[in-house]
Amino acid sequence: MGKLGPFIKIKPPGPKAKEYLERDSKYISPSYTRVYPLVAERGEGCWIYDVDGNKYLDLNAGVAVCALGHSHPEILKVIEEQSKKLIHYSGTDFYYPPEIDLAEKLAEISPGAKNRKVFFANSGAEAIECAIKLVKYHTNRPYLISFYSSFHGRTMGALSLTASREIQRKGFYSLIPGIYHVYYPYCYRCVFNLSYPKCNFYCIEIIEETIFKKVLPPEEVAAIFFEPIQGEGGYVVPPENYFKKLKELADKYDILLVDDEVQTGMGRTGKFFGIEHWGIIPDIVTLAKGIAGGLPLGACIAKSGIMSWKPGSHASTFGGNPVACKLSLKIIEILENGLLENVKKNGEYLLNLLKEIEKKYEIIGDVRGKGLMIGVEIVKDKKSKERDKEKRNKIVYKCFEKGVLLLPAGENCIRFCPPLIISKEEIDIGIEIFEGVVKEI
Repeated sequence: MGKLGPFIKIKPPGPKAKEYLERDSKYISPSYTRVYPLVAERGEGCWIYDVDGNKYLDLNAGVAVCALGHSHPEILKVIEEQSKKLIHYSGTDFYYPPEIDLAEKLAEISPGAKNRKVFFANSGAEAIECAIKLVKYHTNRPYLISFYSSFHGRTMGALSLTASREIQRKGFYSLIPGIYHVYYPYCYRCVFNLSYPKCNFYCIEIIEETIFKKVLPPEEVAAIFFEPIQGEGGYVVPPENYFKKLKELADKYDILLVDDEVQTGMGRTGKFFGIEHWGIIPDIVTLAKGIAGGLPLGACIAKSGIMSWKPGSHASTFGGNPVACKLSLKIIEILENGLLENVKKNGEYLLNLLKEIEKKYEIIGDVRGKGLMIGVEIVKDKKSKERDKEKRNKIVYKCFEKGVLLLPAGENCIRFCPPLIISKEEIDIGIEIFEGVVKEI
C-alpha cells in the first residue's frame, strides 16, 4: 500500500503478541470482549503499531475515544505542561482552574442557553449514573424510559438502562426497578413493518397510546434516556423530526430528556453534539469518550435549575482531573478552529464511498451515519435483510489481518469511527482494503 499504507511484517498475532495473549488469559478478567488479537504498542496519528512491528490503519479510534488520533503533539504538550503543575487534587473537595474553565466552556457549547452546570466523572457510565440520580432527585418521580438496543454503560444503573445484548445483563439480577424500554426508530428494520414518513412516528405514538395508558403513568416518569444515534445498537440514525416529536411528548408530561452523547459528542458527527442535527434542546447531556482524547473523563451537563442538588448529594474523587480537563479544553479549541469542518467534509466523503460499495455487493444491506460515525449493515441478501453476523465477523477479522482496524456494532453491523483528524488519502486506503475484503468474503 506504499508508505502511507498498512504494513504487515508478520501475520498477526506474531510471536511477541502471542506471549502477551497468554499472559492476558492468565491475569486479565475474561469479561472483556476482544474482537481480534491486536496487541498495540504505540500509535501515531491514525496509525497503530503492534508489538511485532505491524502497522495498522485505525478506523475505530479506540472505540471513538482518540478524537485527535494518537500521540498528537498538542495533546502531548498539554499533558506535559499540566502534569508539571498539578496532576490531581479532587475537584469535589477543592478548587482548581482547569475544572472550572472546562465547565464554563461546556456550558457555552451545550445545546441551548449557557445556563448550565456540570458534574465531572471518569467515564460515560459514571456520567449516566449521575444523570439517573439527578433526574430522580429533581423530579421526585420513580420511573425511567430507555430504548431497546440502547447502550448506556455497564455499571448497575447504566446497565439497567442498557438493552443492547442479553450477555451484558445476564446474571446481574436485580437491576434498578422502574425502567421501561421502548422501540428506537430503526427505519431499516421497523418492528411495526411501517415505512417513514407514512408511519407518522408510530414508535412514538405507541408510547403514549399503549405504554402510558396501560402500564406506566406518564406523570410518574422522570426522564427518557436516549442516544442521538444508537452506538452499540448498530449506528442507527433516526429520521428527520423524530426527536422533535419525542420532545413534544416529553414536554406534554413534564418528562426530562437525557441525551447520551458519550459516543456521538465532541464532534464525532460533524457537530459538537449529535442532537444538534435534530434541532432540539435536551435537559441533560452526558459526555465521555472523545472528551479528553484518551484520558478518563466524563461529564453530566444539566440546566442549572435541574442540577440544584445539595452538597454531598453526589461526588467523585477523580472526576474532573486537572490534566484531563486541560486536555479537553485543547480538543474543543482544535474542533472550533477547523477540525469540525474536516469531520463534515471527510465524513461525507467516507459515507459516499461506502454507499457506492453498498450498490455493488449483495451482502451490504444499509449504510448510514453522520460525520465520522458510519455503520455498514451486513446481510445475507438485500431483499430478505436477514442479518449475517458470521460474515460481518469475517470481514472485521480479515480487515485486521490486512492492516485495517474496524469494530462490530449491533448484531451484524460494522462501525467506522476513525480519529477525527483522518485524511481523504487515509480514508481511500482503508476503503480499498475494506472493499477488497467484502469482495473476497
